[in-house]
Amino acid sequence: MRSQVRVLYRPFLPTCLPVQITAHLEHQVPLRTHALNQDDSITGFLVLDKSPGISSMKALARIRVLARDTAGGAKSGHAGTLDPLATGVLVIGIGRPATRLLSRIVGASKRYRTIVDLSAFSPSDDLEREPIPVEIDEVPTREVVEKALEDFKGFIQQAPPAFSAIKVGGKRAYHLARDDKLDSLPPRTVRVHDISLVSFEWPLATIDIHCGKGFYVRSLARDLGTAIGTGGYCTSIRRTAVGPFNLDHARTLTDMPVELGQQHLIDITMAIEMLEKEAAQFSPDEAVDDHQHP
Repeated sequence: MRSQVRVLYRPFLPTCLPVQITAHLEHQVPLRTHALNQDDSITGFLVLDKSPGISSMKALARIRVLARDTAGGAKSGHAGTLDPLATGVLVIGIGRPATRLLSRIVGASKRYRTIVDLSAFSPSDDLEREPIPVEIDEVPTREVVEKALEDFKGFIQQAPPAFSAIKVGGKRAYHLARDDKLDSLPPRTVRVHDISLVSFEWPLATIDIHCGKGFYVRSLARDLGTAIGTGGYCTSIRRTAVGPFNLDHARTLTDMPVELGQQHLIDITMAIEMLEKEAAQFSPDEAVDDHQHP
């Protein structure tokens, strides 16, 4: 049976009419009803290319506004936060069938391209805080940087940035860090499927990363600098893919239509097929590890 929402309409009555006439008209004209089929609400996935300077939740709020007339008040959410300064793929699920799949997408592998400045460290490991230059004995060669990156492949121990959304004693770590009450977090196991140096011209290293859930690109910048005796912080982070969803599927907020329709979304059937094809590239043990490591 198709569920329906009944919306009540009351006829417009001018406020300038005497109270007695208004009351009489309200009594004479019955309320009209109009049936809205919830089955007509849009559902599926939108791949957003998030711009810098906006949080993931604010980006989601913008999409909710665009879908308010077509989603019928349905639930929506995103599959993994991007830092406000980061750009790239943010997968948004609209409608209950889509939001139920978000946890599966959150567990999928991610791809990033980052530019790391090796001449300084930053308290936030990016440009949110003022970089602190470091003195080095010798400028590293491309070969030195490539060799160091090899040690970050596979399962590694990584300490998340102090400026992160991880909760510490019920509070977000970044709140504590901004108040100088936290400067480090304990390491945890994450997985790096592949990592490569795209280009290097001192002090900037452009790096491509394919990683599992819970990996922090900013931590990589910090740890790489420590490993080769330099500084290390991210000047840019761009997420190029979440599982099978990549920049080819994405559009920016400025490219969005005034009103989102079903034609703008990846439907549930297609999304499941994409996820299953992506999962088939990994062995069962690899798939489990990607989902379990926080």
